[in-house]
Parts: sequence; C-alpha cells; structure tokens
Amino acid sequence: MYDIITCGSSTIDVFGDTSSELIKIKTRRYEEDHIAYPSGVKILIKKLDFRLGGGGINAAVVCRTLGLKTAYLGAVGNDENADLVLKKLKRMGIDFIGAKVEEQTGYAIILDSIENDRTILKYSGANDLLKYSLVDKSQVKAKWIYFTSMIDESYKTIEKLAEYVKSKGIKVAFNPSNYITKKGYRHVARMMKACTLFMVNEVEAFQLVHVEGVKNQLKELKKLGPKMVIVTEGKKGAGFTNGKEYIYVKASGVVPVEVTGAGDTFGSSFVTGQILKPGNHRFALKLAQINAESVIQKSGAHQGILTYAKAKKALKKPIKIIKL
Repeated sequence: MYDIITCGSSTIDVFGDTSSELIKIKTRRYEEDHIAYPSGVKILIKKLDFRLGGGGINAAVVCRTLGLKTAYLGAVGNDENADLVLKKLKRMGIDFIGAKVEEQTGYAIILDSIENDRTILKYSGANDLLKYSLVDKSQVKAKWIYFTSMIDESYKTIEKLAEYVKSKGIKVAFNPSNYITKKGYRHVARMMKACTLFMVNEVEAFQLVHVEGVKNQLKELKKLGPKMVIVTEGKKGAGFTNGKEYIYVKASGVVPVEVTGAGDTFGSSFVTGQILKPGNHRFALKLAQINAESVIQKSGAHQGILTYAKAKKALKKPIKIIKL
C-alpha cells in the first residue's frame, strides 16, 4: 500500500537561458506575456541544464521528499532517456509501476525570459501511449492517486483508471493543464466526477465554467462533481472549497527565479497535507503555498522542494488564510 501514486508525464527537461524579450497582450479577461524571438537569426543560450521533469514525475518527487511512500505510474520509452528516468526514480526511493513502450521517452525544452517566466516546448512521445491494458492494477494500491495532464490514448486510460480506483476507495486528485481544459467541460466530465480534489488555475477554470472571480469559479466547479476544488492565481495565491467553506491562501510576495513545476508542487503538496493531517484543509493549503514558493525561488522543478522537516520550520512563519 502506497501513500500516493502519481500518474502523468515523464520527461527529460532541458533548461535554456536566452534572456529573450517579452510581448504583453491584454484581452478583456486577462493579460498574457509572450516570449519573443526574432526570425532568421541564431539565438545564443547562456546556460544549459538537463533535468528530470514532467507532471507525474514532479508530483512524485514532491510527495517523496515530504516523506510519503510514493510510486509513479506512466509510460517511458525503450531508450537511454528511459534508463535515466528509472535510475533517478530508484535513487529517490520512488517505485516505478508503469510501462515501457516502443517510442522515445518524453522530452521538453524550457525557454526562460527576461522576467523569469518560461515557455515549454514539449515532445510527449511515450507519454501518450499508456494503454489501460498495460497498467498492472494489482500494484495500484494507495490512499490517493494524483493525476496530471495526459492526452490521446493515455487520457482515455486515466479516465478508466480514475473510475476504477474510486470504486476501490482510493481518493482521486486531478490537475489538468490548459490543453485539456480548453476543450471544455465535456472533455473532463468523467474525471471531475471521479475526483476528490480538482485543481486548475483561474484561466483554466474560466475555460470550463465561463465565470470570472475565484469564488464564483470555485462554486461552479464544485457543482460538477469534485468533493474539493482549488483555483490558483499565480502570484496572488489560491482559493479552496469543499462546499462548506470558501477560503483563500495568500502568497507572500516572494520574487520568482523560475516557475517550472510550481503548479505540480502546489497540488501534490496539498494532497500530501491531506494524507498527513486528514481533513485539515488549512494545514494542507499552507504546506502547498510554502512549498510552491520555495520551488519558484530556485531554477528547475525540483531544486527548491522542501523536506517535511524544513516545511514544518517554514510553517511557523505567518501564512495568511482568509474567508472568501
């Protein structure tokens, strides 16, 4: 029995620092930053780092670092990059209960901008080929299973898997990305109905329920099936509801160095908090916030992840939670 199984993508992440320019585009609903590169020229990269990443891996590393017995479920290729992924997981004490398929392991290029934000160029590869028949359900035994975004065949698999584990009494968390939520509620309906926890950012929430304001979004998303909902607002903080209360954890205002993995860290830290102190939503929110803020102060998705001992020290500092 695991404390948690994380299910999602695994990638080899390449971080390139180009100090590129930003273009701001403002719509009626929100403002977007776009990283800009001139065409027809060669862009010099100042620094290049190779690291392990992907939503499923990021969440697994967070949970294991916080002390949970953790397994990762996903698909890797039959190549050298897969060997790197599996060796790293083994060194960290994370069990691999996924599958190897005849495709390249996922790969991502993370491009930084002058304001420490990033754009990710992702090759999914093996991540899209996790068939339900490849999942050894005898190994899928845990208190929680945490799903991140997957597409194509793998998305069909996590839909079936979410319903299966729910029938076995395993709690389900789902943190989809923009390329899932932009398809609308019908695309995520099965997953949402299986969810104990559903987490999105405010833009993704709007794509699903077409209302603005975190409290309104929480209310509308809660109606769609999940027992708990989180809507994050980046530098501002995050809102939470279980249908009985609506609360908001405020960000402390730390200056980010690089934000890759912040969402994965927040969501998986919240679930870890639920496992460590069941039903203590305020504790889970605070743990999620301080861990995400630690991650964004370092380059890369794993560099700033806190151990539980360090998290407990950080939790002694004031973290503001207000009622919505």
